Amino acid sequence: MQFVVLLLGILLLLFLIIKVKLNTFVSLIVTAILVALGLGMNPAEIADTIKEGIGSSLGELAIVFGFGAMIGRLVSDAGGSYRIAKTLINLFGKKRLQLAVVVASFIIGMSMFFEVGMVLLIPIVFAIALEAEVPLLYLGISMATALSATQGFLPPQPAPTAVASALGANLGMVLMVGIVVAIPCVAIAGPLFTIVAKKMAPEAFVIKKSLPAFGEVKEYNLNETPGFGISALTSLFPVIFMMLATIYSLAVHGGKTLKNPQGFDAVVSMLGNPMIAMVIALLFAIWSMGIHRGRTMAQIGTTLETAIKSIAMLLMVIGGGAAFKQVLINGGVGDAVQSLMANASLSPLILAWLITVILRICLGSATVSGMTAAGLVVPLMHATGANPVLMALAIGAGSLAASHVNDAGFWMFKEYFDLTVKQTLSIWTVLETIISIVGLGMVLLLSLVM
Repeated sequence: MQFVVLLLGILLLLFLIIKVKLNTFVSLIVTAILVALGLGMNPAEIADTIKEGIGSSLGELAIVFGFGAMIGRLVSDAGGSYRIAKTLINLFGKKRLQLAVVVASFIIGMSMFFEVGMVLLIPIVFAIALEAEVPLLYLGISMATALSATQGFLPPQPAPTAVASALGANLGMVLMVGIVVAIPCVAIAGPLFTIVAKKMAPEAFVIKKSLPAFGEVKEYNLNETPGFGISALTSLFPVIFMMLATIYSLAVHGGKTLKNPQGFDAVVSMLGNPMIAMVIALLFAIWSMGIHRGRTMAQIGTTLETAIKSIAMLLMVIGGGAAFKQVLINGGVGDAVQSLMANASLSPLILAWLITVILRICLGSATVSGMTAAGLVVPLMHATGANPVLMALAIGAGSLAASHVNDAGFWMFKEYFDLTVKQTLSIWTVLETIISIVGLGMVLLLSLVM
């Protein structure tokens, strides 16, 4: 019954957005309420469930997204994004721009949440695309693929770290083997898939001079823009803090998350937190791209206000997606998946992947589906003697599959790249599924030698 309600809910959501043209946020909330009733939830608890979903999603993201957008706008308005774009184009040439974006996104993705990496990279990639006179998606697909793959496979990202810990897998091994798994995933779902995606949705591959979630990029005189070093440092300031904290954690504590850090560990933990890193990075950006450039605080304030306005609806849509996800979780869809797969007889790696895929499709959240699947397959792993590192990576691959309307990442991709729901399904959903399938294939190949 739960799966029927879920399917009807998804169809209703698509109908409201595509046919009725109802605002996406409103559509998500209306659908969440109706699905909650269909799942038999207590009507008195529906409002609290929706608030729980929105609150848990936007609690940290409000600062991360808001401050990230401010940093991006400050760098852009000062001409820093243009300087970075021009330098990379001259260094790599137009033919190798995808490679430059993939490498940068992969490195950033290892230490930053997907959402943070997207917020920080999109202004730079947008500027590169404009300067190189190529569609944003030509570079954006590779960027999103690299960021997504690192979230699914590589500790110390929250989901793979939590899954590895639940399965008792060595984090260092998960990281090293995860890199081997992630590289072909990025290559196939990034640059190679871009060729196919252009044929699937050619209308999405147009050169846009502005984006609703970011705004119009101004024209600059290169000699009047800030230097490449200070521009790159400002853009990547949060990355530096989080990466240093990650390296410290791996070197000193083997990548383990301390429950109650003290002394220097507490300071490192604070500075490596995305929210704190963003606050410090914004203060630095206000100086480097504002005060240092001779701008007044009134001018800087106008830039910050413009940045917030540009992402207001994006935040609302992500909150709506989180509310829908929470209704599915509290409504018992996760328990239904567990009962469905209880007596299946498959390879433990394939079964772990399949359980996670079903949970991902039903619940939306990669982290929730991964953690739920880890709890389900622990007895299976012990009974079959499966390699915990490969089990963790199989779950990681499954957690990325078939992102659709109940996943916040789906709406982020749609809004940032200014796509329709249909275009997002044909590009983002397929992209994520390719990563998942290639990831499983790599895990199965590695199982022959591990």
